[in-house]
Amino acid sequence: KTEASSTCRRVFVTTNLLIRGAMLFSVGVFLALVLNLLQVQRNVTLFPPDVISSIFSSAWWVPPCCGTASAMIGLLYPCIDSCLGEPHKFKREWSSVMRCVAVFVGINHASAKVDFANNVQLSLTLAALSIGLWWTFDRSRSGFSLGVTIALLATLATQLLVYNGVFQYTSPDFLYIRSWLPCIFFAGVITMGNIGRQLALYEYKFIQEKSHQD
Repeated sequence: KTEASSTCRRVFVTTNLLIRGAMLFSVGVFLALVLNLLQVQRNVTLFPPDVISSIFSSAWWVPPCCGTASAMIGLLYPCIDSCLGEPHKFKREWSSVMRCVAVFVGINHASAKVDFANNVQLSLTLAALSIGLWWTFDRSRSGFSLGVTIALLATLATQLLVYNGVFQYTSPDFLYIRSWLPCIFFAGVITMGNIGRQLALYEYKFIQEKSHQD
């Protein structure tokens, strides 16, 4: 019985992992298309004509890359929580996750649509909004640390892509890129982390129930 139960648990965990990864990838692709549409409408980003191949004027590789990154982030957050032995329990319901997504889209919309006096004001405003998003929907030290780390790495990767001419910003203000970009990445990481944690909640509950039954 114990061996059969362990096999059942492994199958469930593996299947759940694949399903979560696929769902996170799909969410990442969808958000990439929607948010890129906002940026292109604002003329924040420009892609060379020879790589424009999607209905939202984005390079073909952007949505898959965003989807892959979203899946990795969404799977990493609950994994980190498990390793730390501190399951994230703050505002664990889908309504909160949906509000987090709405705020993230709103932050992107502000960066693309609202006219600020200068880039410093824009960067400070988005930084405050991004930290506010973390405080409202996360509040974990691991979430904040991981968000900052991934945001910095993503900004560095973006800088390398811009430097090599893969795409460009219409008005770069800091080393070829927009100075507020880390804030957008940070908010995105927190958002995908929350989605990943919520999806992992079903697996956590299943394992807890099986443990009690055994």
